Amino acid sequence: MRATSRDYERPYRPAPIALANALGRAAARAGLAASLDEARLLASARRRARLADFGAPGFRAPLRALLAALEGEAQLHPIGRAMLGQILRRQLESRLRITALCARHPEIEARRVERPVFIVGLQRTGTTLLQRLLALHPALRGLASYESISPAPLRDRPLRPGERDPRIRLARVAERAARYMAPDFAAIHPIVAEGNEEDSLLFDPSFYSTTAEALANVPSFTQWLAQADHRAAYAEYRRAIQVLLWQRPGRWLGKTPLHLEHLGLLLETFPDARILHTHRDPVETVASLCSMIAHGRGFFSDRVDPRAIGAQWFARTQRMLERGLAARERAGDAAFLDVSYRGLLEDPLGQIRSIGEFVGAPPGAETLGAMRSFLRAHPQHEHGRHRYALGDFGLSRGELSSAFAGYRSRFGFKQD
Repeated sequence: MRATSRDYERPYRPAPIALANALGRAAARAGLAASLDEARLLASARRRARLADFGAPGFRAPLRALLAALEGEAQLHPIGRAMLGQILRRQLESRLRITALCARHPEIEARRVERPVFIVGLQRTGTTLLQRLLALHPALRGLASYESISPAPLRDRPLRPGERDPRIRLARVAERAARYMAPDFAAIHPIVAEGNEEDSLLFDPSFYSTTAEALANVPSFTQWLAQADHRAAYAEYRRAIQVLLWQRPGRWLGKTPLHLEHLGLLLETFPDARILHTHRDPVETVASLCSMIAHGRGFFSDRVDPRAIGAQWFARTQRMLERGLAARERAGDAAFLDVSYRGLLEDPLGQIRSIGEFVGAPPGAETLGAMRSFLRAHPQHEHGRHRYALGDFGLSRGELSSAFAGYRSRFGFKQD
């Protein structure tokens, strides 16, 4: 079975991309580097979307903090710089389209988001598997990967019968590009154009998003996010969900570890939410997470520092757990169901039945059959074996055991 590389400091680079980077460096020396200038990005987004109103100006502060970090810290290669420029422009286009759509259809923001279900938990704790199983439940409505490209439709008119959403084509291009540029990544977090994706991406148009941290070395932006007030970002997140439900109704199913740092805001924004909190020993998850981040950064930079990633995401994991557990103490446990990663692997449908009872949507026989078919079609290690080790990132088991002792004790993980 194919296994992922642990040579993080030498990211895989197809020959045509390496050549394009060489040409791009020559162009940069001549002053022709892809622009990450705020004014140019805004103008380009307006031109491409043929819209002008970005809505509330609160997105500008995080955008500026992110652009400064990308310029000063990320060490992007030329193709990575161009790709991130395209990603940022697309996020701005999404903002324009959401603002315009809500102006044309004021009923969108009046729409209730009733009894949403959110999957939270540290990265690498089974959140993706759980989300993709629950998305098969006819009562739940998840975020399709192609919708994450633009929550609002790309066209003003409704699709004709049999016409495919143009966002699907863009998502397929992104999927193929990811497989071409980083074949190992599919073994870590498979990107499927018509599958489901985590809704942290719905924070991208506000730029209060962890997406950039996963793609580039931007520690000053991480610090900015940690100190920022995210209340306006959660209001925009709710609006993005309303836009999606206006297009395809249902009971919202969200999934992102981002919520762990903001559980109080999540419950303030969605008071009747049901929250599924996944758990796996962080001594096991941190190395897996760091490996995923290292592979992700290798898309965009030739300078990947595993030890820096280890330090950054060890600290980030500590902060997520501390803030998440403190918020749970304040809120009480009524809205939460704890879900074991080990139990999810060993008895996934048993876990699904318990979850169905908790959220008030017991799965029927047909739904359970669809989930069994999904599990048969997508076994663990379907795309290869994900290899990683704490030592690759300058971390030790003893260090993590000590740091996470309280969490490990509370949720029954064996102490070293």
